[in-house]
Amino acid sequence: MRVLALWRRWFPRALDTGDLAERGQVRMLELTHQRLAQGIFAMPLLGVLFTMWFQGLGRNPLGMLAWTLLYTLAAVAVFVQSRQLRASRSGSAAADDAAWLRRWRPRVRNTSLGQALGLASLGAIVVLTPGRASFDFVLLLHVSLAVVIVGTATFQLPSLGTFLRFYGFGWGVISVLVPLSLSQWPNLFGNPAMPGGPPASPWRFIIPMSLLLMAALYRHAVVAHNFFLQQVRLEEESLRLAQEAQQAHAEAEQALRAKNLFLSTASHDLRQPIHAMGFQIEALARRNHDAALLPALDDMRRSLRSVSLMFNALLDLSRIESGTLQARRQPVALRPLLHDVALLFRAEARDLGLVLREHLPPDDATVLADPVLLRQCVINLVHNALRYTRHGGVLLAARRRGGRWRLAVWDTGVGVAEQDRARIYQPYERLQRGATQVDAGHGLGLAVVARCAELMAAEHGLRSRLGRGSCFWLQLAATAAVLPPEHKNTPVHMGAQSAPGMPSSPLSTLHGTCLVLDDDPEVQQAWCNLLHSWGLKVRLAANAQEALAAAASGPPPDVVLCDQRLRTGESGFDVLRTLLARHPGARGAMVSGEFDAPALREAEDEGYLVLRKPVDPAELHTVLARWLRPEGTSRQNTLSRFTSKR
Repeated sequence: MRVLALWRRWFPRALDTGDLAERGQVRMLELTHQRLAQGIFAMPLLGVLFTMWFQGLGRNPLGMLAWTLLYTLAAVAVFVQSRQLRASRSGSAAADDAAWLRRWRPRVRNTSLGQALGLASLGAIVVLTPGRASFDFVLLLHVSLAVVIVGTATFQLPSLGTFLRFYGFGWGVISVLVPLSLSQWPNLFGNPAMPGGPPASPWRFIIPMSLLLMAALYRHAVVAHNFFLQQVRLEEESLRLAQEAQQAHAEAEQALRAKNLFLSTASHDLRQPIHAMGFQIEALARRNHDAALLPALDDMRRSLRSVSLMFNALLDLSRIESGTLQARRQPVALRPLLHDVALLFRAEARDLGLVLREHLPPDDATVLADPVLLRQCVINLVHNALRYTRHGGVLLAARRRGGRWRLAVWDTGVGVAEQDRARIYQPYERLQRGATQVDAGHGLGLAVVARCAELMAAEHGLRSRLGRGSCFWLQLAATAAVLPPEHKNTPVHMGAQSAPGMPSSPLSTLHGTCLVLDDDPEVQQAWCNLLHSWGLKVRLAANAQEALAAAASGPPPDVVLCDQRLRTGESGFDVLRTLLARHPGARGAMVSGEFDAPALREAEDEGYLVLRKPVDPAELHTVLARWLRPEGTSRQNTLSRFTSKR
């Protein structure tokens, strides 16, 4: 056993190629043939040199000359074979790996065996040629053939079987035949110590060294073959892992596209219950006369706001990831935007026992940004600050930094650990700081902020001390553009992106008639309850025929509100235009939970108001109050404030 272990230590077992993929076997066979061909191409030159020397020694050169000519023809044949092999692996003639191996493996082995026999035949020619060979000639021939065989055999190591055939026939035969060409010399193993005995022959040393070379080269062959095999297996494994990763990436992208497609197509249906709930809560609060119910109503409003903000963030994230959301950079006035967001959250902050303060920039402070995306970013940052602050307050501020404006939201909340600051902008990341919060969220708001900032070419970041608070900031390029007064003094509203809020003061009573087109019974009831609570008369319709009939059933409606997506397949925008054409004195708006629908873009391009579900009751009341007051205002001025450009 010890002998066997010692043998295996010096002569390791060759690895099995049976589990090697066919593509790997093809690569190894191609490498073997390439190196074999290079050795054959060099043999004619070697034959010419030895033929000339052989003739100079007075020996008959015909055998050497014939050997050289045959090798020249063999080199031409191998050259053609090499071209055929390369052609078989490229272009339209490429075959499958299994068929290619069945065709070319025997050819490569036979070529290697022919090379070995050709080298062995050179030794036979030297032996069979009449006359005694020169020792110098034979020794140089022996060394030259050893170099050729060793060099060529080394490059055949990827295919161990081919190597053993070549090496065994080549070097084995040469080691026997070349010394025999000196048979007329003194005995190879003459004893110089015997009186009158023959002189010692150098072959007594050369032949054992040749045998040692055979053993050493065999060991090298097995080790190198195993190395080649392991390299090919590693490459195959790397290729397999890369293909699996690519497939997984493609599947993930497909799943992401499917999710985004689902959210975009189902956004209307998903927004419907939130839209109806917001109206029902506001109608209930309007009719409520029990002061004990006010805290519960405020809690319901806050819960609805959180759900709406979360849902908006999810849809925004899906639109960003799908590439359908594009930033429209334009000059944006900072002061009204920040003040509007502060008003949106002031009541919620007060109910949480927090102080929401503002540090507003001058009236002429403008930045280059998408107004809708920028407003959503600030909303998400303020909402995030209120969520993770138990005591103290939140500050919304803007400061000029050279040619840029930095918008910052400071809080006295729980803070963010250093190791979590890179992950906090990833979707669905809920860090330890949020684990103890009542409303820990879903990790979407900051992800939307980061992606919106990238779309607007804005910088974003945070500073935080664990347990002391955080500062989240956006930095945008300042612009010297002069905005019209209505853009400087009026906030940019976003429809659905402004979650249903909590009005800071009771809404006034309205007078007039509203025609509502919506085919969802629950949403119809919510519209009816809300508008009745404001003192309005309501007519409901579920399709175009009912809407036209309701409009003609009494006095002309003052306001027409049409849902775009109807189960009948009719376009709400077409119905709205028809109704407004028949009743020129009425005002109208589109209501929808969809984004980027062609009909909605057409409506916005034509100057119509588009309200995004879930509609903020306070915003809706403001619109109706402007439309229904006797003196009125120009339609264009009204639309410029409330039209969403998204």
